[in-house]
Amino acid sequence: MVETMRQFSSMFNGLARSISGKKSGNGDGREAAEAMAKDAKKNDLILRSSGSVNVDGSNNLASVFSKRGRKGVNQDCAIVWEEFGCQADMLFCGIFDGHGPWGHFVAKKVRESMPSSLLCNWQETIAQASLDPEIDLESDKKHQRFHIWKHSYLRTCAAVDHELEQHRKIDSFHSGTTALTIVRQGDLIYVANIGDSRAVLATTSDDGNLVPVQLTVDFKPNLPQEAERIVQCKGRVFCLHDEPGVHRVWLPDEESPGLAMSRAFGDYCVKDYGLISVPEVTQRHITSRDQFVVLATDGVWDVVSNQEAVQIVSSTPDKQKAAKRLAEYAVRAWKKKRKDIAMDDISAICLFFHSSPLS
Repeated sequence: MVETMRQFSSMFNGLARSISGKKSGNGDGREAAEAMAKDAKKNDLILRSSGSVNVDGSNNLASVFSKRGRKGVNQDCAIVWEEFGCQADMLFCGIFDGHGPWGHFVAKKVRESMPSSLLCNWQETIAQASLDPEIDLESDKKHQRFHIWKHSYLRTCAAVDHELEQHRKIDSFHSGTTALTIVRQGDLIYVANIGDSRAVLATTSDDGNLVPVQLTVDFKPNLPQEAERIVQCKGRVFCLHDEPGVHRVWLPDEESPGLAMSRAFGDYCVKDYGLISVPEVTQRHITSRDQFVVLATDGVWDVVSNQEAVQIVSSTPDKQKAAKRLAEYAVRAWKKKRKDIAMDDISAICLFFHSSPLS
């Protein structure tokens, strides 16, 4: 692993030098990451719309679908990046659910900047760890690898949120986005979640049945630890009379903004009152029992259970159509269960762990 890290580090730094010419400073790594993104897009390794990604020789097949709801412009967006950071065994995928007047711009901006920023921070964190005499990268590879990714994600999300606040052309004061992303590196996946989108893994139980394992927490304002933080910061959490059970975040003295999640990028009007853009980062070792993971926005999970999602995706004959089939099921469920409520945007990524057998 250390050798792989060294190879990547030297390759990354070489690329940074080649594209930045005589420039120096902290921008080199970010420019290198953005150059990688451009190359990946050119080579059809990045998907930013409904469709599928299946690169020859890859262990991954990703199916993506997004459908506009009944609330106006589609504020959901997604990305899948195969061979993330020029690494054959790595993949990045993310789903983003914008809200507020500028929500679709915020979601797309975060989708654009997060992967490159994460690559850059990952490379810098590896470099720092390799120079620290107290860190033995060989002693516990899995543990050290997780801490490198977690640290990289924390730095990335802080940087992306700060950049968004400074952005001259996007007004994020009353608008924001969730962000649910996964990095697959070999037989490990790293999940980072901000907001109320959800990742659900389909795995085979001892009796041979396919069962769902929820990998993320839906960060709603009424979760005890989230509500406690918001109240401590003088924010308020309550439901409106005509929306029983839908807890929202409010300013101390105003009936605004009424956010239905406790973590998000943007939404600077409530960033001082308990809303945060800090991700929960977890890891999971993928074994031969694990079939696929579904990343979807709350437009899916509001009307589809984890078990239903796993059954729909697993029973789709053409894996490339799995996300579309799940979205179409969610549309029908909205019409049945919530016919008096405007349907939300519906988006999903189905990432299949296929091809070579894993242990």
